[in-house]
Amino acid sequence: MPAEHEELEARIGYRFRDRDLLVRALTHKSVRSDVSSDPASVEDNEQLEFLGDSILGFVAGEYVFRRCPGSDEGKLSRLKAQRVSASHLFEVAVGLRLGEHLQLGRGEEQSGGRTKKAILANAVEALIAAIYLDGGLEPSCRFMETLILESGASEEFPGDVELDAKSALQELAQSRRLPLPRYQIVQQKGPEHAKLFTVEARVGTEFTARAEGQSKKAAGQMAAALVLEQLRDYAADAPVDNSAGED
Repeated sequence: MPAEHEELEARIGYRFRDRDLLVRALTHKSVRSDVSSDPASVEDNEQLEFLGDSILGFVAGEYVFRRCPGSDEGKLSRLKAQRVSASHLFEVAVGLRLGEHLQLGRGEEQSGGRTKKAILANAVEALIAAIYLDGGLEPSCRFMETLILESGASEEFPGDVELDAKSALQELAQSRRLPLPRYQIVQQKGPEHAKLFTVEARVGTEFTARAEGQSKKAAGQMAAALVLEQLRDYAADAPVDNSAGED
């Protein structure tokens, strides 16, 4: 087993008994184009990706169900979609430095395949399946909960913040005939593997807030939640207008 794969095993917290499964999970279908004799003999990660996607969907559904008791189906569905999205899986892959371990065909290598969102996200799903086939559901669940479902969860599961604050803010702004919310990234800092983003959310000129997060999405949600709180507080303190409908 190459030493770099052993480093990857240490990062994911699982040591494979069948190392061929790990290699297959890291092998992109583009490798087949470099095999002239028998391309079909190459075992790539497409089937593992399919299986891993199914396993992740099931486990993520149970996870948000447990984390958010009493939430309605719409909120649970949105939160689940966030945790299994390609964007989130891509961030997980970057954190694991998965791109360094991929086996790619020459063409894909030259076109920057090691940093492509779809390839990296799919490799995470293939890795889930490989762990499941090698060790069963328990270690694969541990991998998913620790490195995928809990990753960034502090940004998206704060107890007093809406599960989808952006949607809630837009609905409230529309109901009060206010301008639609606008979002702007005002700062990025830190190394590539641990960047922090500051996003400003604004409704009109009066309601604005900034928040920091480990992703643009998380920072935007937190900023939206702060503006949402401002709007709700303003409504609670505002005097009743009895002039509506008067000449």
